Amino acid sequence: MDTFTAQVSRIDDLTRDVRVLTLRLVDPPVLRFEAGQFVSFHLDRPGARHPLTRVYSVASPPGRDTEIELLFNLVPRGPGSTYLFGLREGDRVRFRGPAGTFVLHEPLDRDLLFVATGTGIAPLRSMIHAAVAKTNRTIRLIWGVRGEEDQYYQEELGALAREYPNFSWVMTLSRPSAAWEGRIGYVQKIVREEVTSVDRLAVYVCGGSAMIEDVVAIVRRVGICPIHREQYYKDRPQPWSPPAPPV
Repeated sequence: MDTFTAQVSRIDDLTRDVRVLTLRLVDPPVLRFEAGQFVSFHLDRPGARHPLTRVYSVASPPGRDTEIELLFNLVPRGPGSTYLFGLREGDRVRFRGPAGTFVLHEPLDRDLLFVATGTGIAPLRSMIHAAVAKTNRTIRLIWGVRGEEDQYYQEELGALAREYPNFSWVMTLSRPSAAWEGRIGYVQKIVREEVTSVDRLAVYVCGGSAMIEDVVAIVRRVGICPIHREQYYKDRPQPWSPPAPPV
């Protein structure tokens, strides 16, 4: 992996605890990556011999190689997310990358099913943007979050569906309010309902380990097809304060 210096060019708060950082590459000025890959931050810990590493998937599509978007949620006392939430526009950061084998596999000669929970949407967003421009095969996203206040990317996904008739998506909420009129429950329920054949299907799933195991088992009961998975690890709280942003 190479080391990159970038500058925070934009900050977008999508929900009360989910944020997108746009990082403009400075040195080197270009980052070429595959849809689904991640970059890693190495944070010094007072008194520790080795830095703490936190990885974040690139949420933006590969075609934008002079800047990247990182999507993440704030974990109280989580060193990685606390550090990233503390950055301001104009700050410079260093990270390494790109890395990871959870990538969009070509040729895109199968229908694509993407399944995500929470910020597990990050690498899948990159993949979906890459895929819609390359294939006419059916592309389906099943995404689960807790409540209405946890939704984001709704307008973007709607615009993609209007522009590309082969793309569709559904959001399901596990803890909605009484006013919610959409799907209710976990993503596993929808996968069980919709995956009735795996002929010419490829599945990409990202989220917690239990959800991934369930989705794999559901698909495997129908038949054998490629299933690519990425477990999203939580930014575990640490009893220390993260370092100041590197200059």
